[in-house]
Amino acid sequence: MADYTALVEAGNALVELLRDTLTPEPIANRELIALCSPHENENDQLTVWLYQVEEDTQGVEMGYYQVSRDIQRIRPARYNLRFLVTAHSKAPTQLREADLYRMVGAALQTLKDHPVIDEKYLSGSLRERGAAITLTLEKTSMDQLLKIWNNNAKSYKLSFVVLLGNVEIDSRRERRVSRVTDITIETDQAQPRRREGEGS
Repeated sequence: MADYTALVEAGNALVELLRDTLTPEPIANRELIALCSPHENENDQLTVWLYQVEEDTQGVEMGYYQVSRDIQRIRPARYNLRFLVTAHSKAPTQLREADLYRMVGAALQTLKDHPVIDEKYLSGSLRERGAAITLTLEKTSMDQLLKIWNNNAKSYKLSFVVLLGNVEIDSRRERRVSRVTDITIETDQAQPRRREGEGS
């Protein structure tokens, strides 16, 4: 059962994947890759920030399913999560751009190599469910990135968008159903037709 914690579990799974593949090179310390807003960043070198959640209804079965003999539950809802991945560098000015490009390049390489997040990075309800969380680099225009980024006065930093798909959250809404115990079958028995010449 995937609980409401699925969103943070999916975000943490993405962070752990990046930590495993981007350290110790080009990022020296695992803790410098964090699940947080890029606007509040102080010491991190790579931030992962959930900025949009949308329900994915394509191909999803609706209605109730059987949980037990007398209980039915609404089927899980499936969501797409969009994360903004942003690089931050404290390198000297003449080295800063190259530092940013290395981090972003390594992150892009990781996403291409892992179209589905490995089970070992999952935790909590996603791990219990054996969820198959997909990773896609989303094509995002510079205008869109600036709109996502510029919700305050801080200047834009090199970023890209990752789409996590197949994230499900189970419903808690249930209903009790009663089983059929008796069946009554009625048949219409037609009267036999009389032959001509037969008496009444």
